[in-house]
Amino acid sequence: MRVNVLGPLTLRHGALSGVPSAMKPRKVLSLLVLGDGRMVPVRSLMAELWGDQPPRTGLTTLQTYILQVRKLLAQVLGIPSAMVAREVLQTRPGGYALVLRPGQLDVHDYRNLVTEGEGALEAGHERAADAAFRQALALWQGPALVDVTPLGRPLQAEVARLEQSRLTVTERGIETRLRLGGHLEALSDLASLVVEHRFHEGIHGQYMLALHRSGQRTRALAVYQRLRMAMTEELGLEPSAKLQRLQQAVLASDPRLDHEVGTPGRGPAVA
Repeated sequence: MRVNVLGPLTLRHGALSGVPSAMKPRKVLSLLVLGDGRMVPVRSLMAELWGDQPPRTGLTTLQTYILQVRKLLAQVLGIPSAMVAREVLQTRPGGYALVLRPGQLDVHDYRNLVTEGEGALEAGHERAADAAFRQALALWQGPALVDVTPLGRPLQAEVARLEQSRLTVTERGIETRLRLGGHLEALSDLASLVVEHRFHEGIHGQYMLALHRSGQRTRALAVYQRLRMAMTEELGLEPSAKLQRLQQAVLASDPRLDHEVGTPGRGPAVA
């Protein structure tokens, strides 16, 4: 069985799909998948389905959805429903748990690759880190649970956690590429990211650095000015001291911005 949440929700065993067609059972399955073997409380499942005002028949309806998901799993896995209840989708005191083996969930693979990349970066192995970060991000097929809508608060929290991780890993991947001298390759990704994340100073700083190293100092300074204008007009804030130091370094053509390929580079732009 293979389960994916980094994009559309899928649960497949061979050619068979175990994703419910109705949205509420699909939301139940999504929350159980993201529980990753931990007990998901009944109250969380009911909050996902009905918010703060569950119907009087809410518990009975939830139990019906659990039975529907178990039936689908039994069909997909080719085992009796009783075995599914005992070994796969278990009833626990206070809630339910979906038991997945290592490697069955795309989030498992994603987290393992991120850990591998961080370890390689810490050890100074930038090329290995770059490969791991690229593989981790390639597992994403769109926004997490993109076809499960609308999200209740419990799923919103889980999806927000995954999307924040994706953004962090994207930053780390670009940082690694810049260490390896891949500023030209990074430009197109960064041009899109600064539009998507209008006030993210780290990404804007990376874009400025990549532009500077590509011989586009004027554009690098324009990126800073656009961010500063947006921040002051909409948030009443100035860019951080770190980003201001980067702007001054670009203005001065500080040679520390052009560190050698493969070295960490701790000049004023990134310190």
